[in-house]
Parts: sequence; structure tokens; C-alpha cells
Amino acid sequence: MELLGVSRRYGSNSGQVDALIAVDLRVSDGDWLAIVGPSGSGKSTLLNIVGCLDVQSSGIYLFRGIDVATLGDRERAGLRSREIGFVFQSFHLLEYRTVIENVMLSDVYRRAPLGLRRRARAAAVLEQVGLAHRADFRPGKLSGGERQRVAIARALLGSPELLLCDEPTGNLDSATTHTILDLIAELNADGVTVVMITHEPDVAARAGRRVHITDGRLREEDR
Repeated sequence: MELLGVSRRYGSNSGQVDALIAVDLRVSDGDWLAIVGPSGSGKSTLLNIVGCLDVQSSGIYLFRGIDVATLGDRERAGLRSREIGFVFQSFHLLEYRTVIENVMLSDVYRRAPLGLRRRARAAAVLEQVGLAHRADFRPGKLSGGERQRVAIARALLGSPELLLCDEPTGNLDSATTHTILDLIAELNADGVTVVMITHEPDVAARAGRRVHITDGRLREEDR
């Protein structure tokens, strides 16, 4: 993907806020990029644009050569479902569903194949993240790290080529953080492109590339 002079402005007239200012960024297949910045710096806005959840006010965003701004809402939703997986700080699991049912919901939202095929695929990604033995548990019976691994499994069900992680270790202790980062590193080594936002330098240090964002402006950090 490539962003060329991307800006995002909210509000109008005297109430305008520039969340992103002329951002240039290129991410290649197999990258692991950390976007580092404090609260209010624009990193979540940038991730939302990359994930096709929002559209820039100006500039160009190309995803595999497609100008995303030219797509309608349904086309952007289709692009998200086919190509992009999301992992959030707060897990967003349904407490009244089992682990495997939470993972299967990813296919429900995409209207993917039904029945045993859906369950078999969910079981396979739970095996991949080391949680096959928790498939029939409810989220309330899991640790924070296990809940995040369920969220990662849900994101992986659609076999995305791009995994977007929004503060994926923000609710975890240091030992669990290392476990989750090890899992993300394994996925990246298997070819999944990762873009992760964080305000924690130790987390960002695990990535292959780092960019820093402050007041909506982006700069590449030295490797």
C-alpha cells in the first residue's frame, strides 16, 4: 500500500482539526511496521484510513494499486473483508459465545461458507494461535493474553494479507505482551504484513520498521 500526501481534516470553518497532514508512507508485502506516537497524534486516524474505515480529505491512498477514494462504501467493505484483519486493544469478544463461535463470527460478517467448513476453519486458526484446547470455553474463563489470541484468530480466519493491530498489548502485562508479540512475529515470518500502532517503545522495537507521528505529521525512524 502507498499513501501520497494524505491529510485528514475534521469539522468545518473555525472548528477544523487537522488529524493528519501530508502523510507519505509505503508498506511492502511482508513488512512489520510500527506507528509510534502519543495519544491524539493521529495514529488511530492513520490506521482507520489504511484499514478502509475512513477516507482521507486529500491526497491518494493506493491499496495494491487501487485508489481507495474511488471506491463506494460497499466496495471498501469488500476490500476490508478480503484483504485486511483487525486486532484491537479491547478484544471485542462476545461473552455469551464460546471461543470458537467468536472466531466463526468473522465468517458470518463476511457471509463466508456455512456449517462444518466454517467451524473447521475456525478450529484451524485456533490451533495456529495455540488455543485449540480452549475452543469451547467462554471468554470470561480466559486470561487477557488468551483473549487477545482469540481476537487474533478471528482476524486470521479470512486469511488476510494485511493485519492491522491497534495497541494490541495495551491491556496486557509485560510477560503476556511478549507472548503476543512472539505470535505476531511468527505470523509476519509466515508472510502476513503487519501494521501496528503503539505508544510503547519496547513494543515498537519488535517491528522491522518504525515511523513516528506527532501532531499529524509522520517521519521514518532510523533503523
